[in-house]
Amino acid sequence: MSRLNSFERSALTAIAILTALAGVADYGAWAAVPRFLLATLALAGLAWVVSFATEQLGERFGPGVTGMMQSTLGNLPELFVVIFALQKGELIVAQTAIVGSVLANALLVLGLVVVVGARRSPERVMRFSKRLPRDTATLLQVTVFIIVLLALSLSSHDPASHHVKAISTVGAICLLIVYMAWVVPYLRSDAGPGHDGHAAAQGPRLSLPVTLILLIAAGGASAFVSDWFVAGLQPAITQLHLSQAFAGLVIVAIAGNAVENTAGLVLAWRGRSDLAISVVKNSVAQIAAFLFPALVLVSLALTTTLTFSLAPVYTGALALGALALWQVSGDGEAAEFEGWALVALYVILAALTLYE
Repeated sequence: MSRLNSFERSALTAIAILTALAGVADYGAWAAVPRFLLATLALAGLAWVVSFATEQLGERFGPGVTGMMQSTLGNLPELFVVIFALQKGELIVAQTAIVGSVLANALLVLGLVVVVGARRSPERVMRFSKRLPRDTATLLQVTVFIIVLLALSLSSHDPASHHVKAISTVGAICLLIVYMAWVVPYLRSDAGPGHDGHAAAQGPRLSLPVTLILLIAAGGASAFVSDWFVAGLQPAITQLHLSQAFAGLVIVAIAGNAVENTAGLVLAWRGRSDLAISVVKNSVAQIAAFLFPALVLVSLALTTTLTFSLAPVYTGALALGALALWQVSGDGEAAEFEGWALVALYVILAALTLYE
C-alpha cells in the first residue's frame, strides 16, 4: 500500500516532467545553457527519487544498512556521469567529479549536517557513533596514500613514474579488497532493525513493488540523463566561462550527490544523528574506496583511462580533507563551528577551481 503526501506526489510529477524535458532538449539540440540546466535539475531530482525510495526500502534495517543502500543507489548518477565523461575524453571532468564528490560529502554536506544536527541538539553538540567516522577516515586515508605516493613519484620523475597505469591498477584492486573486508562485517553487525532509537511510527509508506519500480525507473533514467548532462556540459561551461575543474568539482559533485545533500540534512533536522552521519559517511567511503577504484578498472576498457594521478592541488586537498574529516568527526561528536569550518574548506576549494 502506498501513502504519499501531496508534496511527494507533486515532486515525483515534477521530476518526471523535468526528465522528459531534458530528453527533449538533448534530442532537439536546444541552446547549451538551458539544455545543461534541465539535465542538471533532472539529475538532482532523480537522485532524490532514489533517496526517497531507498529510505522506504530501508525502514526494516538499521542506520548502517539504510545509509549504505542510500549511498550505493544514490551514487548511480555519478557513476554514469564519470563513465560517459571518460568515453567522451573529458578526463578533467571525470577526475574532478570524483574528487569533488568525496570532498563535497566530506566537507560541504557533512559540515551542513553537523550545523543542523548541533542546532537541533539541546547541548548544541551533535553526537553519533564513533565507529563509522573512524572507519571512513581509514578507508579515505588508504585512497589518499595511493594518490599522494603517485604524486611524489611523478614530481621526482623516478622510474615508477612511467608506470602510473599499472600502479593505479594494483592500487585499485587493493582498495577494493580492503573495502570488501570492511563492508561485509559492517553490514552484518548492523543488519537488525532500528533508527537511532526512533521507532518507525507507521513503517514503510510504499509497498515493496512500488518501491522497486521507483528504484529501477530512477536508476535507468539516471543513465540517460547523465549522458545528456555530459553532452551539454562542455558547451554550457564554455558559454558561461567556467572552468572544467569548477564544473566537475562543484556542479557535477553537488548535482550527483543530491541524495546525501537532501537525506543527510533532513535526517539531521529530525534528530536522527546516526542515520544522518551514516548516509554521508557511507558515501565518502564508497566513492573513495569502491567507486574510484572500480572506475579505474572499468576505464581500462574505455577511450580514456582513469588513474590515481591527480593535479597537485587536488592531491593536497584530499590529503588535508581526510585530516579534517578525522579531526572533526573521529570522536563521535561535533559542535556547530566545526561544521562551518568544514563548509568553509569546501567553499575555498570551489573558489580556487574558478581560476583553474
